[in-house]
Amino acid sequence: MKTLTLPEAAAFLQMNPESLRQRVKAGAIPGAKPGKCWVFVEEDLVAYLRSLYAAHRQAVRVTEKEVKSCHSTAEVRTASGGCASRLPMDAEYAKLLGL
Repeated sequence: MKTLTLPEAAAFLQMNPESLRQRVKAGAIPGAKPGKCWVFVEEDLVAYLRSLYAAHRQAVRVTEKEVKSCHSTAEVRTASGGCASRLPMDAEYAKLLGL
């Protein structure tokens, strides 16, 4: 079993050491602090990375389904906004203009 220090684990995960420390404290990444320094088991970090692969693939599948939407060609669009009833003045203008 190979153990890594915080800077080594951050380099392994290709992330900032401070970001790693915050994620470990939040419980998102496995690690232990038996004394004054954080210690990481390499196999745990590999498992963490692999779990991200599965989450990424699942997120891609969900977004692909969301993109595929059904578009109906028989859709009837109505004008939005405005007022459907004509004012008496409108009718008079139309009459004078011969509309």
